[in-house]
Amino acid sequence: MKPTGYLIIISFILAGSLCFTSCKSKHAAVKKEIVKQPEQMDDQISDNLRAVLQFAKDNNGKINDSIKLFLPGILSVYYDKNDYHNIWSSNEKWLPVADSMFDFINNSSYYGLFPADYHMQDLAGIRQKLIKDTLGKTDAIIWTKAELMLSDAFMKIAKDINEGRIIPDSVSITRKQKYIDSFFVKRLDDLRKNNSVTELVKSIEPFNSRYLALRSLVKNFVDSMDTTHYQYITYPENDSLTFIENLQNRLEQARVVTDSALLPDSILLSGEIKKYQDIHGLKKDGKISQKLIDILNNTDREKFKRIAITLDRYKSLPDSLPKKYIWVNMPAYYLELRDDDTIVIRSKVIVGKPATPTPALYSAISDMVTYPQWTIPESIIKKDILPGLKNDAGYLARKGFNIVDSKGEIVDPFTVNWSKYTKGIPWKVMQGSGDDNALGVLKFNFNNPYSVYLHDTNERYLFGNSVRALSHGCVRVQKWKDLAFYIARNDSLNLTPDQKLAYTVDSIKRWLALKDRKRIIVKNRLPLFIEYFTCESVNNKLVIYDDIYRNDQALSRKYFSNK
Repeated sequence: MKPTGYLIIISFILAGSLCFTSCKSKHAAVKKEIVKQPEQMDDQISDNLRAVLQFAKDNNGKINDSIKLFLPGILSVYYDKNDYHNIWSSNEKWLPVADSMFDFINNSSYYGLFPADYHMQDLAGIRQKLIKDTLGKTDAIIWTKAELMLSDAFMKIAKDINEGRIIPDSVSITRKQKYIDSFFVKRLDDLRKNNSVTELVKSIEPFNSRYLALRSLVKNFVDSMDTTHYQYITYPENDSLTFIENLQNRLEQARVVTDSALLPDSILLSGEIKKYQDIHGLKKDGKISQKLIDILNNTDREKFKRIAITLDRYKSLPDSLPKKYIWVNMPAYYLELRDDDTIVIRSKVIVGKPATPTPALYSAISDMVTYPQWTIPESIIKKDILPGLKNDAGYLARKGFNIVDSKGEIVDPFTVNWSKYTKGIPWKVMQGSGDDNALGVLKFNFNNPYSVYLHDTNERYLFGNSVRALSHGCVRVQKWKDLAFYIARNDSLNLTPDQKLAYTVDSIKRWLALKDRKRIIVKNRLPLFIEYFTCESVNNKLVIYDDIYRNDQALSRKYFSNK
């Protein structure tokens, strides 16, 4: 292309009907670049691609005021490798692979994605124009934009399907970054050969069975979901008037209130809240509460965001899970031990309270302790123990706790001036082993920076609660004995004739019966995943659990606030 033509294209792409100045020359912007012969269109697109991609790289991905490419650098690498040939069209006609790509973008919500993230609106407009407008088919500018957006959408979808959009925390185990040029180049080359986006996506999706089970249910949910835009309410609001106005609007949307202007006072508003509570089987107290707000916000659109977040959480797991592993799902309050994808043990668990949440982490069981002592974490000492001691020095004795110095000697709490301590104390606080110990009679240790572990409990009646976010952060396991015995049997596997295991199921039973405190080193360490998945497939049905720590809510605001 001649320099003048290059500048004309860039000027249009940059500012539509504005002007662009380069090389000290001004050229009028154009909206069209008509090619008279169809067989000349591909050459013109090729020239345009070279110019536009260079401009996009220099302008943070922007090719005009409304279109911004997500991965301009990798697009340049790909098209440079292919001599800037267009791949989605030929001689003013869409190729089958373009139809496949457009259809996939349009239905990408079935994968927990948002079509708007992949140039859907712009592509739909261009597609319509190229189908219905005879003159539009001759416009190289339109074909160039379609070419770039389809390629960019493909690359972003490949990344989002394989890696997800959510950045995992530093403790979670994550897969290695794969998004080097070769990842995209190979996939786009494969797509051009096979023409099926669905098949290619299948090859790069996580093959975790839990992920696939959940993803298989998304289509039915999306096809039947209520897509109404309901007022989202944040509680509490600093601006109480705004909060009340939003609440009234939401009640009106729920058709509980016929005219929100009739609710200027608390008495009328309380009456309408009672109507809503009655409809949804809640306690009819007419009060504004976090539970009420959560139910009002629990729309299909918000549920879809939570499904999307959950699918992305699976993408932060290793490419393949171990043959044997322990899986704790905090919002669902259960632990599973899986062997070859068979559930060997399923147990109720108690996890951390919202104020002291259990951390998501990946580790492995390193040892078990029968009749353990409990060394109380500093966070609990600051929050609970120290205030109790300031009020009454006999507080610890009633709890069955002792203060222990660095030599292991017990400190008399009545000899300490507790008022001078504000941020902690210079001693350990410990609870001796026994049936009344908060850890119960057995605990499972694993390496982690939070000093949390799995354990039995002396409050086993709490497993009868439906909501079990009740601990200070550790995970209490109802079937702790089954888990301990499985670990013992697993350690006895594949022993050579000259090897002798330091413990067995029978020895664990004996130590428990004698109330002996023993530390048992685990030979075959069982991988442990403590995770936060609020959506899953249960008996092939979609189940959405309470967002007990509001982690989904925080991620939704961070990544999907404009969805």
